[in-house]
Amino acid sequence: MDTDNGAGPEPFAPGLPFGAGAALDPLRRDADLAELGRDLLDVLVVGGGATGTGAALDAASRGLTTALVEGGDLASGTSSNSSRLLHGGVRYLEQMEFGLVREALHERGLLQELAPHLVRRMSFLLPLTHRVWERGYIGAGLTLYDALAGMGDRHGFRRHRHLSRRGLLRQAPVLRPDAAVGALRYEDGHVDDARLVLTLARTAAREGATVLSRVKVTGLSSRSDHTVATCVDVLSGEEFTIRARRVVLATGPWSGLTQKMLGAGDVRVRASKGVHLVFSRERLKLDSALIVRTPTSVLFVIPTGDVVLLGTTDTPWEIGPGPVLPTGADVRYLLDQANQWLREPLRQSDVLGVYAGLRPLVDQPDRQKTQAISREHVVREVAPGCVVVAGGKLTTYRVMARDAVDAVAGGLRAVRPSATEHLGLVGSSGFVQSWTRRDAAAAAAGLPVSAVERLARRYGSDYPALLTMGRRDPELLKPVPGAPSLLAAEVLYAARHEAAMTVDDVLLRRSRAGLETADGGTAAAPHVAALLAGALGRTDAWAREQTAGYLHAAEVRRSALAATEDAELVPLLDDLAGRRSGAA
Repeated sequence: MDTDNGAGPEPFAPGLPFGAGAALDPLRRDADLAELGRDLLDVLVVGGGATGTGAALDAASRGLTTALVEGGDLASGTSSNSSRLLHGGVRYLEQMEFGLVREALHERGLLQELAPHLVRRMSFLLPLTHRVWERGYIGAGLTLYDALAGMGDRHGFRRHRHLSRRGLLRQAPVLRPDAAVGALRYEDGHVDDARLVLTLARTAAREGATVLSRVKVTGLSSRSDHTVATCVDVLSGEEFTIRARRVVLATGPWSGLTQKMLGAGDVRVRASKGVHLVFSRERLKLDSALIVRTPTSVLFVIPTGDVVLLGTTDTPWEIGPGPVLPTGADVRYLLDQANQWLREPLRQSDVLGVYAGLRPLVDQPDRQKTQAISREHVVREVAPGCVVVAGGKLTTYRVMARDAVDAVAGGLRAVRPSATEHLGLVGSSGFVQSWTRRDAAAAAAGLPVSAVERLARRYGSDYPALLTMGRRDPELLKPVPGAPSLLAAEVLYAARHEAAMTVDDVLLRRSRAGLETADGGTAAAPHVAALLAGALGRTDAWAREQTAGYLHAAEVRRSALAATEDAELVPLLDDLAGRRSGAA
């Protein structure tokens, strides 16, 4: 896998020290909440996923007074449960979605410039089972894919190439020798979706936006020249209002509920459940990703860090927005699909972690199957000054955000055009230089180079700030017990700069330790809770409650694997939803 990325453009204020102006500090919440209730905003964004944080960044960087509120943690819904790909979507070519593919391929390359620390090029192997027609048919599709991407441009994604059976097995020896007659190899992008969202939120804060998680919107009232949002601070239970000239609803699967507050329902969203399994890289040794056809869609096998992701399902979710869980049937389906290709079959005991998320698809009544619904996005005004943005996919979040802000900008004071195509994200400035110094940084900190590389990939050019914390207290550069890929310093950094308030926030989104350890992060939970308590000024009793809550949620997730269909999950989902409402 190619990991050599170029530098992105300089951020807005390249002279500022590490993280300056971009910290999401939970200890500042009271002051931020008071400010929100006092002034009339230009733009309020509801929803803290990729599209919402992208919209907050877009609006703030145009000079609009902007706030974003999210009822849970940033990226706690769809945007932390994807396949972590930045791609045009090879399969959408068959659906004749050429415009969508071209747009996504452009954004894939652009994001490599805007966030070179987060985005990596990744080679994909597409095995072939027919010698002549399939190679010609799919090869022609990938030729079009290359052309739509503008191969040979500065982004460096290489053209596809044909492989023989021997060439395929040389690159993917985990495959059965008789599984394919050859393959096509092409390149796409990979990104940690949750960390991308956090970086977008911090960049929005750097540009002047107020970003607040654990603030739930409970009502929306459209007035003649502004909208009033009734909100509840989930941490304190206090109710307050925010007034904004324009509102962007970027609430994904919750789009129907937020529209209902306005007495509208113009944009109907259908939810599709996507499940992924996580395996050790030792158990599934791959350097290139795999993409194979299934009876209903495609299956990805994606190496990332020390683990491999296997997914995804694409099934209707009828229970409604909120927590989502995988069933044992989901796991067996994915294992069955993968084992048709693997030399050594995977077993359920090999699974390190399982996660599930909801895709918010704009409803198309003429298409019954969720796999057939277009991934195009929709931006529509559903009440005066209020727009809904829905559909799309992670790769095109920036375009969705731009279109949403364009839609609400009319009637405001002179608004600049979107600048996000040239606005480097937090951690991008000087990344190439800091990456070349990683050996020296590792030696000075007494860490393995691999540990510093992991920090650089998570935090970009801000990673020396974590090493500086370790110089003051060497204990902070040790892994959290039970989470080998997470340093103690990262927990403190997550609390002070990344709005982390719970053990869940740290183990499932700021890092992926809760998905990449066999016990689901339960051994690490008390240590993370203790570090968070110190950073946030909480008590030992709070830390014990946090630990107990995390352990209970982990047990609920394990229990869900005994279910054979989604309907059986309802009591478990109610349990999770009830605990999540008071999790912090």
